[in-house]
Amino acid sequence: MKNPVEIATNLVIRYGHRLGKPIIYTQGVALSGRIRVEKALGSTDNTSKNIDRMVSPYLIQPSSIFGVDDGTANYAGLCWADELAEATGNKRYLQLIELAAQRFGPTVNEGPLDPDLRVEDIFFASTVLGRAFRSTGKLKYVTLLTEFLESFTTLQSNNLWWHCKTSPYFWGRGNAFAALGFAEAMTYIPVNHPSRPKLMQTHLRHLAGLTTHQDASGMWRQVINRPDTYLEHSATCMIGYSIARGIRNHWLSDAWRPTVERAWDAVSQRIGEDGSIKQVCVGTGPLASLEEYIKRPYTDGVDERGGAMALWFAAEMVRMQSEN
Repeated sequence: MKNPVEIATNLVIRYGHRLGKPIIYTQGVALSGRIRVEKALGSTDNTSKNIDRMVSPYLIQPSSIFGVDDGTANYAGLCWADELAEATGNKRYLQLIELAAQRFGPTVNEGPLDPDLRVEDIFFASTVLGRAFRSTGKLKYVTLLTEFLESFTTLQSNNLWWHCKTSPYFWGRGNAFAALGFAEAMTYIPVNHPSRPKLMQTHLRHLAGLTTHQDASGMWRQVINRPDTYLEHSATCMIGYSIARGIRNHWLSDAWRPTVERAWDAVSQRIGEDGSIKQVCVGTGPLASLEEYIKRPYTDGVDERGGAMALWFAAEMVRMQSEN
């Protein structure tokens, strides 16, 4: 099993060095990952200062960050802002988190959250609204988040999530978005919040379902319950992160360590020294048939989506091991 410090150090060289327009979650997760690696390693390479120089122009006119066609995937592109505020001491970055949170709502039914219940939104909403609640203390953000998560009806009896209501298929990264989103939500929803026990039960039920489909290699597949589909890297990183986060925050016991260690061993073996990654499913909206998910192509090489999620997983493994 490769050392997560080594992998994380390689990944930060390749990923998290740009924030374009439109801002998108893949870029935001990578920026966050660089900050987390710096913090976990007690690094003196001035990562946060470098990121501060890169993103500080967004503080000049925050209202222009998002365009009229942007959606939840774009809003989640600011998921690094609270971490950068902590790292630099510049609290103005917290304004960006709230700016993104204000784009959600005002209610579950009025706003950008997809009424088709796309599992991607579980992550996008949780990572933004959770951070906004923590940084502002405003209950409206955690209220909207919990109401949204409780509105989902697409977790099936096999404990896997449909991609959405109109695409009732168990897409790998779709299930990973759900696991990652719930891990983010559980990080920020207060322990005494009345919705937390039910949501935690849903999260644990899903993780238990996922473990039954982990390949012998440690990976999860393009279609979770189809062993004839390819081993998919981004889903494995996201699910692995979710389990590592749960262990670190003690809502998962140490009995889960072999599962996450198998996942880490598998993905780390598939990350090159140049940051290249094997088998990352290309961007995928809801598809009309199972066959389309099975045949959906993947990329090999440097991949912004796969690299960002691998970086988050590596950083979480570093933190889990160091805190242990």
